[in-house]
Amino acid sequence: MTQIFIIILVVGLAMYAFYKIKSIRSQAPAEKKWIQTKANISLGAFMAGFGANLLYTSRGTVDTIIGSIFLVLGAANIVLGYRAYKLYLPYAIKEAEEQRINA
Repeated sequence: MTQIFIIILVVGLAMYAFYKIKSIRSQAPAEKKWIQTKANISLGAFMAGFGANLLYTSRGTVDTIIGSIFLVLGAANIVLGYRAYKLYLPYAIKEAEEQRINA
């Protein structure tokens, strides 16, 4: 079971780095915010995976408290990031269509 959490950690961190670099390189403002929301979702997955791993392999009270905090913060980051993703998606599509028409 620990291997699953480690895979979630590695994939979440890699996706966060990928989307963060992609958002820095993006020039369009709506696309930039849309990509940043994907980075926030990936960071939330990393944090939730870290918290779940701490809870699963708990060695004491401190691990349980820290794991719970990370799990809650990660879940909140995922939920709020998904809401922002849905909010910015139409603007990013509209911006991409305008760039395609103007090109």
